[in-house]
Amino acid sequence: MPSKETLKVTGMTCASCSARLEKVLGKLKGVESCAVNLATERASVVFDPIKIGIGAIKQKIEMAGFGWTEIKNDDGERDGSRKIASWLKWPFAKCIIAAVFATPLVYLAMAHMDGLGFSLPLPTWLHPHHGPIAFALVQLGLTVPVIAVGSRFYSNGFRAAWRLAPNMDSLIAIGTSAAFLYSLYAAIQIIRGRHDFVEQLYYETAAEIITLVLFGRALEATSKGKTGEAVKKLMGLSPKTATTIREGREIELPIEDVQTGDTIAVRPGAKIPVDGIVLEGSAAIDESMLTGESVPVEKSKGDCVYAATINTNGFVTFRATKVGADTALAQIIKLVEDAQIGKAPIAKMADIVAGFFVPIVLLLALGSFIGWLAFSKDFAFALAIFIAVLVVACPCALGIATPTAIIVGTGKGAENGILIKGGEVLETARNTQVALLDKTGTITEGRPEVTDVATPPEVDGHWLLRVAAAAERGSEHPLGKAILKRAESEQLELPAESDFEAIAGMGVRCRIESRDVLVGNIKLMNAHSVAIGPLESVAARFASEGKTPMYVAANNKIAGIVAVADVVKKSSHDAIKKLIGMGIEVAMITGDDSRAADAIARQVGIKKVIAEATPAEKAKEVKALQSQGKIVAFVGDGINDAPALAQADVGIAIGGGTDVAMESADIVLMHSDLADVARAINLSKATIRNIKQNLFWAFGYNFAGLPIAAGILHIFGGPLLSPVIAAAAMSLSCASIMANGLSLRRVKLNLE
Repeated sequence: MPSKETLKVTGMTCASCSARLEKVLGKLKGVESCAVNLATERASVVFDPIKIGIGAIKQKIEMAGFGWTEIKNDDGERDGSRKIASWLKWPFAKCIIAAVFATPLVYLAMAHMDGLGFSLPLPTWLHPHHGPIAFALVQLGLTVPVIAVGSRFYSNGFRAAWRLAPNMDSLIAIGTSAAFLYSLYAAIQIIRGRHDFVEQLYYETAAEIITLVLFGRALEATSKGKTGEAVKKLMGLSPKTATTIREGREIELPIEDVQTGDTIAVRPGAKIPVDGIVLEGSAAIDESMLTGESVPVEKSKGDCVYAATINTNGFVTFRATKVGADTALAQIIKLVEDAQIGKAPIAKMADIVAGFFVPIVLLLALGSFIGWLAFSKDFAFALAIFIAVLVVACPCALGIATPTAIIVGTGKGAENGILIKGGEVLETARNTQVALLDKTGTITEGRPEVTDVATPPEVDGHWLLRVAAAAERGSEHPLGKAILKRAESEQLELPAESDFEAIAGMGVRCRIESRDVLVGNIKLMNAHSVAIGPLESVAARFASEGKTPMYVAANNKIAGIVAVADVVKKSSHDAIKKLIGMGIEVAMITGDDSRAADAIARQVGIKKVIAEATPAEKAKEVKALQSQGKIVAFVGDGINDAPALAQADVGIAIGGGTDVAMESADIVLMHSDLADVARAINLSKATIRNIKQNLFWAFGYNFAGLPIAAGILHIFGGPLLSPVIAAAAMSLSCASIMANGLSLRRVKLNLE
């Protein structure tokens, strides 16, 4: 069985790095697939452990010129905010140090220029015409610290170039080295008495380029920190301790010491530490951090509770069922992280281009240098062109265009209880043409409820409900439980029952208040010769509406009917209306009988209904629609619908995020709200639109910037793009694409 490992990769600086590493790892024997994400600096590798071990993969990463660190599951590694805060400080510190030396250097280099139209004050001993040697040496002294701060560009860049796999750092390293070395040559000539070389010092160009690129990297680091905010919020939710009950005593334990089967106590205001099932007590649990639902959910004995949710009131004890990496919160974090590593098919174009981009830029820069040197006979002029071409190139923009949008888009979804499993899902979901909806638990609540109580004129409805609930108190049947729950919600006092008997396939019989009471289906009434009489038409109407009539008789005389049905969710009608309004064909497919299915379909406005379908037949129906060339989304509860969820182009599991839903579906809707289907499709459209915008600007910037830097406009008397302006433009292009990606955080998912 294939294994999957995710590693944090260090040393990647642009899209060509991630593309090259993907290619290198993908060629390894035993590696089935590999995705390297520049924005998250992570590599996800699926491999056959029999053919290759993770050690060999790590070694190959090192041989490619990169570093790696393992991603642990412990709390220390996942404490995102503190880790990222310290990560951000260093890029900005480097930028500030570089700026401290580069600013006076630029002033010194510009102060004597006649073209400024005004003079800048400069000490005589530093003026190039009066103290040319001091002028050159001070510039050298200010440049060296900047180069030292940017040493990573040189170590990474030249190492990558040596391996014949140049990257963005290679372009910066070669360009600034050329400027620095030529300036050093000019300084030596000045010391030898050739004072005319003061006009050919390019120290400030090298220093400014490094400073501006460092500034761009610092902005990028800040943006990267913001892209994963949804995941960081989730990571910070887990409590650090749990109050466990052992040998009758409450003990405060670190969360990592809690074991499956432990009994845990949670008081009002405290967080649920792990997943579990309530043993005693009742409480209102705020599950908004997992589902986005703001209304607290009432929990009592037998209900499930989830780690990181908050007990707003009440006291409960529960048995731990899932701890550590098995909790729903941990699964959600892993799901979102995996999605953010993945790539949309649209990103493949950028990856292909990035793989060839840097070598092409190097050839273009060299060709421009040779051409202008031959044409102008001016080495300094040709060198400036060479440096500008190298620096203006921005594979960084290509590398972050797609992952930024995917990270923010999937994070936005997670914040709203919509868990999306990757970029490919986003790209497919936006093209959905048909939505097949399961009925039970998807359109309906998934549990029976009392909808009507009908009685003859002489019988009181509350009395009927009291008696029926008392009779069903000893029953385990779902319909009986629904009647009992309705009586409890109306706070009815139930009379005592005796001589209880459950009659298989029919109902129950018992004695209540000196009466022989029967509660069950029509078969039970017929077996005891109970005439339905005037309630027969009422029962027929209930049945036509998809409701199940439960007959109640006292002393062999009909006392009334309690109608029970799986009721439609409040949001279903509007949600289906939205999907139809988006141009999506909506149909319902269910294993229920056609009468009940038709009744529900009429209520929610669905015209096409496929009833009495088995799980295999649901998958077959999906396949039939796909054979017509349609993009099909299947929406189900993720349990008996697993085959159809897996077959669909987009499988959407609605309800709670069960294990089966996580495995079978492409999208999991934590709210159990059908309206989130439209929101998920809307989010996918917004994300792919953002990716296209980013790629347009990334490609557009390079296609426009490179010819200008090469001097194409200058041939026709136009301006030149100086190396410094090229560096500024390169940094700002990356920053602008990151900003556009982050704008997804403001997207409104509702379509009103």
